[in-house]
Amino acid sequence: MLVSVDFAWMATILLVSIRFGVVMLMSPVFSLIGLPVNVRVLIVLAMAVCLVSGLQAVPAGDLTQPGVLAGAALNELLWGGLLAFTLLAGFAAFQFAGRILDIQLGFGVVGLIDPSTRASASLLGTIMNMTAVVTFFLTGAHRLLLRGLAFSLERIPPGSRLDAVPVDTVVGQFGAMFLSAALLAAPVMAVVLFVDVALAMMARTMPQMNVFIVGLPLKILVGLIVFAVALGFLGPQFSRIFENLFAGWQRLLGS
Repeated sequence: MLVSVDFAWMATILLVSIRFGVVMLMSPVFSLIGLPVNVRVLIVLAMAVCLVSGLQAVPAGDLTQPGVLAGAALNELLWGGLLAFTLLAGFAAFQFAGRILDIQLGFGVVGLIDPSTRASASLLGTIMNMTAVVTFFLTGAHRLLLRGLAFSLERIPPGSRLDAVPVDTVVGQFGAMFLSAALLAAPVMAVVLFVDVALAMMARTMPQMNVFIVGLPLKILVGLIVFAVALGFLGPQFSRIFENLFAGWQRLLGS
């Protein structure tokens, strides 16, 4: 029995797997789950086969030549890095907001090990990042992620050359990250500011009271209470961050 293998189809699968693999490797959505490497590889290959077969994706250029195939693989690596950067910029808002709150509440000296990156992370930043990943799946944004990957194949065929880096889109994602982080941390920051003002007034009226001993646990207690209450009302802001994330993909893909 003879088995014929289409080299162009296999090369297309390879290129799409490189693009999807970079997104899965750098994305907090998949890295936080902690899947083994072989399982991630199988998932990427399965996604590539399904999307290439379903969309009938046609590669850009003749992939039978080794030089063209190597250049196409490098282009896919760059496109995957840009798509993954947009995801990282979206989820970095949660980490940055948690870092701001850690500094405000006195948790800046506390270090944890982030399970997604195996690096030191902030306490509240890790909590907010995990909450964001759970919200990402609960709101169905993972389906939008798969649609975005399919849309990237339609707009950017496998192996397409990256002519220029969209600097405006990258800068826009950075600006949105800082703005979103400030909005997430705003409730706790405002309450902690009022607590600092109250402690300053008490220090002036009651000099015998040690403000440093009373202020730190009071700020932690009030901040954590406000943080727990605010998480229940931050759902719209979480959804807005996810919408801005996929809007960045649309601008990146030129739609």
